[in-house]
Amino acid sequence: MQKSIVILTGGGPAPGMNTVVGTITKVFLRNGYRVLGLNGGYKGLFSPDPNFEELDFFLADSIFNRGGSHLVMSRFKPTQEDFDKNFNLKFFQDNNIKLLVTIGGDDTASTANRIAKFLHEKDYHIANIHVPKTIDNDLPLPQNIATFGYQSAKGEGTAIGATIYEDARTNHTWFVVSAMGRSAGHLALAIGYTNHYPMIVIPEMFNKTNITGEKIINMAVSAIIKRKILGIDYGAIIISEGVFEELSSEELQSYGVKFTYDQHGHPELGKVSKAQMFNDMLETRLKQLGLDIKSRPVEIGYEVRCITPHAYDLVYCTELGMGVYKLFTEGITGCMVYMDLNGNVKSLYLKDMQDPVTGKIPPRGVNIHQDKVRMIFELIMHYITPEDYEAAKKYVKDPETYDFKKILNW
Repeated sequence: MQKSIVILTGGGPAPGMNTVVGTITKVFLRNGYRVLGLNGGYKGLFSPDPNFEELDFFLADSIFNRGGSHLVMSRFKPTQEDFDKNFNLKFFQDNNIKLLVTIGGDDTASTANRIAKFLHEKDYHIANIHVPKTIDNDLPLPQNIATFGYQSAKGEGTAIGATIYEDARTNHTWFVVSAMGRSAGHLALAIGYTNHYPMIVIPEMFNKTNITGEKIINMAVSAIIKRKILGIDYGAIIISEGVFEELSSEELQSYGVKFTYDQHGHPELGKVSKAQMFNDMLETRLKQLGLDIKSRPVEIGYEVRCITPHAYDLVYCTELGMGVYKLFTEGITGCMVYMDLNGNVKSLYLKDMQDPVTGKIPPRGVNIHQDKVRMIFELIMHYITPEDYEAAKKYVKDPETYDFKKILNW
């Protein structure tokens, strides 16, 4: 029987997913394998009737440079009961599957390892290789290599951010922007500094104090007042959604926010408008201060997940797809694939990334101690410093409350 491989996609979309799938399909087809695409993520492997399709060259060639994901995605995470009662071993046996390729985050990767172990216990031996993706760029790949999808999302987010800033400049108003980034501020920081936003708020900045809505709004007011002192009546404030997740449940409840959670236990941040919430808080504060300033909320999130991949991700995802084949032929399994900065295919194992106590992979946050990040804080952003106190008293009675570095306890 002809040997096969199966590919599935998990989690949320990222630019370049079709590039990975299309490249893997072409490479394995030319080397004599059938390539099966599984729709619905892991659901199909725990169903008596998996929704799969055979991928051919023409399909691969039509999707490899497109956004979104041809294979339907899912956040389904199987329980032990699913393994015990619902696992479809027959699907692997009937199709002579030798390799499971998964594309997703660390949850998707850990489930692939569980499946490979389960199959091994059933005396069916299979390789599994994971292709890591996230537009959040928070997976700690070696050499600070970006996760696929991030560069495209950053480029699209920057374009949207530029239009927002042009609108602020055109109408002499302010915008409160929220950008995706569940636990790290890479995307918000990049959008903010490429567009010279006067205030950028990311969770990593709060390394010496806890995150509260009060502090975030004080930082926004700090930028507005500083620009008023400079004679600038417009601007934009970008806030990473990661700070939202760090707010206490009591504070969130006071704002009327109620989370629902996905199957991995993560709060579904996309169902709540962070920009709207922070903008409402800012408008209330400005009114209390007697400042007649307009502000508008904008959310940057789903708009950047399914875009056509930019050149960086088209190249990188093609390399990752070819890398899957290289690792497979070398007998390497149970790993993630990545390309190092020297252009070599490398494997990375979950156990080498996981916290030994919790078993979870610590997210890669923005290194706020790097020169390039410190320079953004010091040379691009606008905020009140002690030298501004006297001038700031024209707008607020207590300018020290809005001193950026004092807010952060820096």
